[in-house]
Amino acid sequence: MTDIQPIHGIPALRVGSIMVIADLHIGLEAQLISKGFHITSRTEDMFDCIIDNASDCNKLIVLGDVKNSVPGSSKQEYREIPDFFCRLTEHFNTVTVVRGNHDTNIEEYLPPEVHTAPASGLRIGDVGFIHGHTWPSAEVMACDTLVLAHNHPAMYFVDGVKKQTAEPCWLRGGFVSGGDRYLEHPKEFIVVPAFNRILGGSPVNAENGEFLGPLMKPEFMDLDDAGIYLLDGIYLGKRKDNLVNCRLSSRYRRD
Repeated sequence: MTDIQPIHGIPALRVGSIMVIADLHIGLEAQLISKGFHITSRTEDMFDCIIDNASDCNKLIVLGDVKNSVPGSSKQEYREIPDFFCRLTEHFNTVTVVRGNHDTNIEEYLPPEVHTAPASGLRIGDVGFIHGHTWPSAEVMACDTLVLAHNHPAMYFVDGVKKQTAEPCWLRGGFVSGGDRYLEHPKEFIVVPAFNRILGGSPVNAENGEFLGPLMKPEFMDLDDAGIYLLDGIYLGKRKDNLVNCRLSSRYRRD
């Protein structure tokens, strides 16, 4: 069984010797600037965070949404993505990007040393990796643990005066079925929080909230009993025991 553990304090997962991150959305700052926000690029901060926390990892997997613009691209994406990944290849033996829904023509931005995997996912040993916006392959679904992203999971808090805050979190639970589509299914799933902290997140504990992607449905996953963990490792309990009535603003609903 492959050892799978969150890396303490950051939205990254260690799967054996592999570091797994998701939802970089490089170019988001350009979009926000065009709307009047005053913000600087976080791409260098993300690079430093990866390198500073990758001491035990010699491989890197990015679970999709490397770029932000869809369709099209911003000058920031053209300028920053190639350099970002070129430098990553100097620190890891292999770097792999699993396609997300924002990654149209992502090969145009990546150095030749970077591998790409289709949106249907990648399987390494008993672990499967997908972005999560589309159906995984049967091979990926036959794994023991499925690691996916796309939802930017966050724990939503409401205090006594109705002030609302959200913190990035991990969601980890079990599969119940492969539905009518798959003969085999994983034993468990892990939803990875967005690596770009500017994104905010989608509340995993919203009453009547819906998750993005075809797999994150009660038909396939036991979402009620899934465990919620903050980035510092604190276990908050099962999702069904943390449900709150909250207003979903655009800040928490990026895909």
